[in-house]
Amino acid sequence: MLEVEKTLNKFGTNVKKDAKKNLKSKGALYKSIDYNVKVNRAKPNVPPSFEFDFVWEDYGDYIDKGVAGVGGTKADGSRWKKKKVVGSKYKYKDKQPPRIAFNGWTIRRGIAPRSSGGQFQKRTGLLHAIAKSVYHTGLETTHFFTKPFNKYFKTLPDEVLKAYGDDLDIFLKKAL
Repeated sequence: MLEVEKTLNKFGTNVKKDAKKNLKSKGALYKSIDYNVKVNRAKPNVPPSFEFDFVWEDYGDYIDKGVAGVGGTKADGSRWKKKKVVGSKYKYKDKQPPRIAFNGWTIRRGIAPRSSGGQFQKRTGLLHAIAKSVYHTGLETTHFFTKPFNKYFKTLPDEVLKAYGDDLDIFLKKAL
């Protein structure tokens, strides 16, 4: 394994571990966080190139950066309290999030509507209420991924440069 590849794997492992620690829930997003390192060895006498990326559930970016709610007035005349969103390009405009997106969340937390007799009822109304609340209040910025990425990225260029130099020394010894 090349030194640059080892360095990128170490970076990916550290960011992944810390990002998972930062999440409150161990649901689908937690399980999906991963990274890929691809080494392109195009020609035998040419040093390889590298591709690196992080992957997670599609909605992970919204959880990390936050989504600004629309605010507004509740039926009782009080105002919706918007969540703190810092530097995010995401905001709700005219469509609220799909209510089915909250189904798994309510199940994991044991939130289930019941009748006065204790029988379970359909979740439709509950899911609609949660989606409406999120639409008006938004999703707070968590930086569950951004913080560990920035923390480990600070030293990455120097580490990659050193590793690339080590790989180049090995490559030149083999070539000559």
